[in-house]
Amino acid sequence: MSDTPATDPGANDIDRPLVLRAQGGDSRAFDLLVVKYQRRVERLILRMVRNPEMTVDLAQETFIRAWRAIPKFRAESTFYTWLHRIAVNTAKRALMNQKRDPVAQALLARHVSDEDDGGDETFIQPGALTTTDTPEAVLASREIAETVNTALNEISPDLSQALTLRELEGLSYEEIAQVMDCPIGTVRSRIFRAREAVAQRLRPLLGRTGDKRW
Repeated sequence: MSDTPATDPGANDIDRPLVLRAQGGDSRAFDLLVVKYQRRVERLILRMVRNPEMTVDLAQETFIRAWRAIPKFRAESTFYTWLHRIAVNTAKRALMNQKRDPVAQALLARHVSDEDDGGDETFIQPGALTTTDTPEAVLASREIAETVNTALNEISPDLSQALTLRELEGLSYEEIAQVMDCPIGTVRSRIFRAREAVAQRLRPLLGRTGDKRW
């Protein structure tokens, strides 16, 4: 049996002082946490709902839920991992409600087709294929980014979310397991399967560009 003592995942959380103050009812401390993480939460939700207007409302709802629940936060994970889980659940609940509303579903479809900022929603940023922004390089980069997004839309939400948390949010496997409420082995399997699905889509393009990332 290992003699290594169990560690508290939240012990080294740099947000801990603000969290403790917020748990004591200090709304200004919580406001600082909101300022710090608002953009990250909004980017996360936008990738899930693909609706900018809806994203703002859901981000606000996420922080309201977090403020109400923070007295019960036990620091078993970092504050952001905990907040991330609340944001994901809030977005999922909204998407489930939309499926019951045909009008909202139609609006969502319109936003999906119209909204494409070419930025944080892709794994490969414009210009990543070369140090010179030639028209050919920009076109190839955009084509690869669109292919990645298409692949993510085709796989199951669980696979897409796992890969997004790893590649875009930079979460560890342990943090992803906490966010998705599943074993680490399941997380590794989902990320592997998602990468394989994306790689299968990308191979024809990467064969032409010489990019071996996938």
